[in-house]
Amino acid sequence: MPSIIVIGTQWGDEGKGKIVDLFASEAEMVVRFQGGNNAGHTLVVDGEKTVLHLIPSGILHRGVHCVIGNGVVVDPEVLLEEIRVVQEKGRDPERLSISDKAHLILPYHKRIDQLREEKRGRKIGTTGRGIGPAYEDKVGRMGIRVGEMIEPDLFRRRLQEVLPEKNLYIEKILDGRSFRFEEILETYAAYGERLKSYVRDTSSLVGDLVRQKRRVLFEGAQGTSLDVDHGTYPYVTSSNTVAGSACIGTGIGPTMISDVIGVCKAYTTRVGSGPFPTELKDEIGRRLQEGGDEFGATTGRPRRCGWLDLLLLKHAVRTNGLTGLVVTKLDILSGLDPVKVCVGYRSNHRQDDGEPVYESMPGWKEALSGIRDLKKLPKNARDYLARIEKEAGVPLILVSVGPSREDNILLRNPWRSA
Repeated sequence: MPSIIVIGTQWGDEGKGKIVDLFASEAEMVVRFQGGNNAGHTLVVDGEKTVLHLIPSGILHRGVHCVIGNGVVVDPEVLLEEIRVVQEKGRDPERLSISDKAHLILPYHKRIDQLREEKRGRKIGTTGRGIGPAYEDKVGRMGIRVGEMIEPDLFRRRLQEVLPEKNLYIEKILDGRSFRFEEILETYAAYGERLKSYVRDTSSLVGDLVRQKRRVLFEGAQGTSLDVDHGTYPYVTSSNTVAGSACIGTGIGPTMISDVIGVCKAYTTRVGSGPFPTELKDEIGRRLQEGGDEFGATTGRPRRCGWLDLLLLKHAVRTNGLTGLVVTKLDILSGLDPVKVCVGYRSNHRQDDGEPVYESMPGWKEALSGIRDLKKLPKNARDYLARIEKEAGVPLILVSVGPSREDNILLRNPWRSA
């Protein structure tokens, strides 16, 4: 049963988009299962960069069906713009399906998100795109689904039920400007008309393909330590980013998954606020930021950079049940000597207030971008990878040594082993 989950092991931005794009070349379906357009996947194909926020990375491969699952919150304006971009690149958006059970991000969600962050004493670092408020409405049973948007009369009734309370909250609690009912109704009715051909019961669609033993790839957004339950709360995203969410966010059972691949950057980065024990605020941190082009694909915000945190990785191995590990951006460490890894915390043994304990390893000077064989890597680079693999307790299956689709050292093809 070749069904594979690709998950981030850090705070996101590990290079999952590139890895999903690579494995999607042999997949028949790629499914996004959580998050919203607060996530961004940067793909470099034939030297051309493409940034996707909602449409799964597999859309750039011909013949691959892409699915936005029920666990995703969808901003239809953003999605329609991505469909336009995909069409301009000569790809067929008819291979896209959207779950009728996915929840909508509406204008009031974005305004609430932005106003709250402005008033919050302790900044969370939200993108302001309405993701959190949309998930709040989902669990509060006030959300509006994509399947309701495409039925004009039903959407009108649902908006009439919800909008008065939202306007009251925005005006009286957040001191913001409320919304006109007709303005949202007309705009989203038009969105529904343009998107309705893509909307269907994706749980059946995905489940049928998995039962037929076809190749299905599940794509996560963000990373394990941004999980709302298992991350550095409250500095987290608003959804479950761990592998178990792939089943909930698509409507299939856990026995239908064959492999869970974790993507780990060779160092650590984080966007926004929150604890980051290995953060480097010196010249090395700036070098990692510039060399790794560490600027958010969604917001453009500079990412905080630091040494690899092995405790963070072990946490991801446990919470996701990883069966394979990918290390990305190994090439960015070339020229640093020594390189360090965090092996523990001195203060209370907790990540949120701990002082990192480092071990140093010899670095390497050689450029890595053209290497396709693990044995041809510098010995110190191989030793670094071996240390990561040993600490994780999970076999290394791929090493990325550059931004392009071809810049990889493949050790195990998960489709063949599955």
